[in-house]
Amino acid sequence: MIRRMRKSDLPAVAKLEEKYFSVPWSEHALKQSLEKPEYLFFVASEKGEAVGYGGVLKVLDEGNILNIVVDERFRGRGIGRELTRTLLEEGKRQGMQAFTLEVRVGNVSAIRLYESLGFVSEGVRKHFYEKPVEDALIMWKREPQQ
Repeated sequence: MIRRMRKSDLPAVAKLEEKYFSVPWSEHALKQSLEKPEYLFFVASEKGEAVGYGGVLKVLDEGNILNIVVDERFRGRGIGRELTRTLLEEGKRQGMQAFTLEVRVGNVSAIRLYESLGFVSEGVRKHFYEKPVEDALIMWKREPQQ
């Protein structure tokens, strides 16, 4: 089940951050962002447990997709796809017309997922990631102008 993140999800989400990201967001940073209207966060929950989450930051009419992660025990079930789709759909409802994200160049499965959802590579940020140092692929999904 995909739903809006609640304050009660913060400890579990912070644990996902610590487990899967080399430079994780702290629980405090997540809490501060959750309280701001320009941030949207969703969690994937199973039997009451937060097993994944994703977020998007609204900047004018663009959405900057933040971390998306699914606990390895629950991967391969389409949860990452559903989290990303939910961020895109809710972002559109809130006036976002284009979405961007960065992804490690070596994260082939994530790149394929984003491409399948309409994202295209538009550049590289050299040495963007730390621990280990790696380039980031900059991807965009632009909605057709009406």
